[in-house]
Amino acid sequence: MHSDRIVTEGLAGADARKWHYAVLATLEEAGPASQAELSRRTGVYRSDLVSVINELSARGLVERAPDPGDRRRNVITLTGAGRDRLRRLDALLGSLADEVLAPLDAAERDQLTALLTRLLDHHGGHAGGHSAPG
Repeated sequence: MHSDRIVTEGLAGADARKWHYAVLATLEEAGPASQAELSRRTGVYRSDLVSVINELSARGLVERAPDPGDRRRNVITLTGAGRDRLRRLDALLGSLADEVLAPLDAAERDQLTALLTRLLDHHGGHAGGHSAPG
């Protein structure tokens, strides 16, 4: 809970939320996606994802357009500004991770990461390389 608070407060200071980061990182890693795909990949409920996409779209970080193959669906695409924002958030999260993991040396951090990744993979929750600490 302590690390979650540090990350949440750090992101809030940068006018971002964890769900913003999750959507941007997923789009960077996997490319354009439908809202349903983004919901599955990020674990953000579809009803909540709509407001996240609206916020990101209003900031010019993502674009929403009808899917040429199925006009009933929207495809969400990361913009250049979204990539820039993601890089800044990656740097911020790196410094927040350093704060959370300060008592651990490099070998202990690697071991913790390996163990948490193993648990996440076992439980089917691994969504990619970008992940917010906490």
